Amino acid sequence: MTSPARGLRSVVVAGASLAGLRAVEELRARGVDGSVTVIGDEPHAPYDRPPLSKQFLAGEWPLDRIALAVAADGGLDALDIDWRLGVRASGLDVEGRRVLLGDGDEVAYDGLVIATGASPRELPGTGDLAGVHTLRTLDDCLAVRAGLDAGARRVVVVGAGFIGSEVAATCRTLGCDVTILEALPVPLGRALGDEMGAVMGELHRDNGVDLRLGVGVAAIEGDGRVERVRLADGSVVEADLVVVGIGVTPNTGWLEGSGLALDDGVVCDATTWVAPGVVAAGDVARWPSHRFAELMRVEHWDNAIAMGEHAARRLVAEHTPGAQPEPYDPVPWFWSDQYDRKIQLAGRSSAADEVRVVDGSTDERRFVALYRRGDRLAGVLSMNRPRPLVSFRRLVERGASWDEALAEAAS
Repeated sequence: MTSPARGLRSVVVAGASLAGLRAVEELRARGVDGSVTVIGDEPHAPYDRPPLSKQFLAGEWPLDRIALAVAADGGLDALDIDWRLGVRASGLDVEGRRVLLGDGDEVAYDGLVIATGASPRELPGTGDLAGVHTLRTLDDCLAVRAGLDAGARRVVVVGAGFIGSEVAATCRTLGCDVTILEALPVPLGRALGDEMGAVMGELHRDNGVDLRLGVGVAAIEGDGRVERVRLADGSVVEADLVVVGIGVTPNTGWLEGSGLALDDGVVCDATTWVAPGVVAAGDVARWPSHRFAELMRVEHWDNAIAMGEHAARRLVAEHTPGAQPEPYDPVPWFWSDQYDRKIQLAGRSSAADEVRVVDGSTDERRFVALYRRGDRLAGVLSMNRPRPLVSFRRLVERGASWDEALAEAAS
């Protein structure tokens, strides 16, 4: 354990989820022994979000299994956190170093970690119609589960992104009739390219899902409770339950007028520094990556952990004379469990990249595909091939050329 950073006697963490909690752990591990206040808009202690669309939604895991564990002996209590749960951060005074709260209170800080995450986009016009949900929070998941437990069997998922796909897979595994409505002609085409996106779509059809592509939603209808989804072409899909998964928006509204740079998230420098005494981490943070030559915002579980820890170290460095801040430039990594397939993605991928399957077969839904950007290996996608993915991820980390990656694949 290092000595406590000078002048860092009070830290506020805005965001009581994974990135925020890992930042607190790192601060304590680095010897910061002053007050730490964690602000969270949900009433719950920090919990893990990935199981909400999979094991917890399916009823396979109890509530206590999704609680976020900490390494310290004594658990959360050992971190000595002043919890402010069930209250939103409503404003930020950077010069005065104060976070304003939705209940009218305020909290002063020497150091601030912004980790407020993101919120799901909603379809307009659904109002208070029962049975229409997004899935981001524990309460969202409990509401969807309650609908399934009450007998909902015709499930419509709007959006074929990863969250929508996982919800569809879980509901189909539970025996529901599932329809996915996707506005784009190929699921995940922007992120994975048309070829790999088509494979993701066919995985749903393999498992009996009615996948409809290039369709828009005109209205979600019902008498008090959802009964049908009307499409832009006039057709109708009957529904007992609808889950909307059309992406998220970074939670930066409370920072309007603060003077911070806001552009699809809180814009950091390459070390996660935002302003004097302020760092950012997780889904809400956007930073320049030298490795991928782009301004990145990553909505992955692994990034929330790594960036939360790094942001805490950056805050300590700012208050430690002679410390040299290090850049944050990891290789993003993500996984998605759907049906009996494990999908993993390391690095970066887009529709503009060249993609090549170098191992296995997409027809068998067991393969490794590489993404080429310029003359470099930019990313690797695998389905039920975890071991090769690890090798190619290492190549991405060291900036391997495309030729090197192909040579590795051929060896």
